[in-house]
Amino acid sequence: MKKVYDGKFVKKVKRRIPWVEHVISDVDVAGDLNPGQYPDIKLQARKGSICLICRGARGLCGKPRCPALLRSNSLIEVKKLVDLEQMIGSSPPAIFVGRIGYPYVYAGPLVPPIVGDTSILDTPEKWVGKTTDEIVDFRTKLVRGKFRVNVKKPHKASKFIDKTSELALSKSSVDTEVTFRKKPSGRVLLDDEVQPMGLSAVLKDIRVSDTRADVNLEKAHSDWDLRAEEALLNLYSADVPVSKIQRALSIGAFGVKKDRRIVPTRWSITAVDSIISRRLIEDMVKDKNPINEYRVHEFSYLGNRFVVLLLPSSWSYEWIEAWYPGTTWNPENYSIAMGGDWEGYKGRTSYASIGGCYYAVRLAAAEHLASQGRQAAVVAMREIHPSFVTPLGVWINRESVREALKMNPQKYDTLEEALSHIHSRFTVKIDEWINTSSLLKNTLYQEKLTKYLPPKAS
Repeated sequence: MKKVYDGKFVKKVKRRIPWVEHVISDVDVAGDLNPGQYPDIKLQARKGSICLICRGARGLCGKPRCPALLRSNSLIEVKKLVDLEQMIGSSPPAIFVGRIGYPYVYAGPLVPPIVGDTSILDTPEKWVGKTTDEIVDFRTKLVRGKFRVNVKKPHKASKFIDKTSELALSKSSVDTEVTFRKKPSGRVLLDDEVQPMGLSAVLKDIRVSDTRADVNLEKAHSDWDLRAEEALLNLYSADVPVSKIQRALSIGAFGVKKDRRIVPTRWSITAVDSIISRRLIEDMVKDKNPINEYRVHEFSYLGNRFVVLLLPSSWSYEWIEAWYPGTTWNPENYSIAMGGDWEGYKGRTSYASIGGCYYAVRLAAAEHLASQGRQAAVVAMREIHPSFVTPLGVWINRESVREALKMNPQKYDTLEEALSHIHSRFTVKIDEWINTSSLLKNTLYQEKLTKYLPPKAS
């Protein structure tokens, strides 16, 4: 039966069907997405969001799949397993520290309703090649237990801090029992600006068993006189994965005793990428000979195409992104949005305008040049298409560029030849990349003093 409503034909379905009403004709499928069955999961749309108009059916964001449906479906599957104030599971291990309200923030463990080896759920170094569904599932499986803490006075929350620190320093998955003040709840924001997140609840109690500390992490944690920066570099040199270092820094595990602080997770990720890459560049890149040809590396993953151009020059670095209409940071525009930031040989003193992804990619580039024992100017580029369904975190940039730099490069004698190849790999015209790039414009159009020097005697 149909009726006219505001000039539009609307299919009548059972009242229990949620916001996907009038979109999905299969009542059973729609019922699975019914938040009415799960009052602890809320669907919320920002004012003016195209999601309210689209409702997953019209593809107004340009994506092949609705990111809101993807998130809500994954969240509801977890909610079916977590419907009490108490839960037992194996933390990967994983923790999360928020930044809202700083210096008073929410921190705590991330625990899935699963027992066993769950390490893959919080190891982004192993995620390349996984599907979007798998990665969203990894994130939403992790239930966040949280407690309020002053980052400068973590001892005042020692009941929870001590156990959370044990998790952060663990070598492997930790069996964890958590008790919440209320049943865990979650929110699906019908907007592309939010990464997939799992359920959360305020902690009442936490118990962990059979923790086996990572020897390297424990050593750094136990040294009260070791500066945080040196601790990070020592751990990196010992082949401790970057994600583990970021996790331990976040819970305040490193640094001189009086200076130790809890660090919001987002900040700790960027801090580790920035500190390690800077030291690699200063100690293992700048004193090496430049490469002697132009090299182009590339890698494609989940609707993203990454191209890294290495130029025979002293160290400099640039990161540029091109977001197509219908993508996360360019949802409603009708033109491609491009932006980037760069640094010269002396580095930079201000935070990159393009955010944490700048430092994640710089780490990948510095690692590659250090391993090669060479120096180069680096222009790293990312073209994002609407098939990149939902934001997944800066890890995708670091790990994808790492993968690109593992590939055998295309080599060229001139910059023009290299740019011609890049033009054939991207959809965005090469002129647009050049116009956005400071390093490419400088290389192409700025004359060098060496041009006017007499040739060296042979």
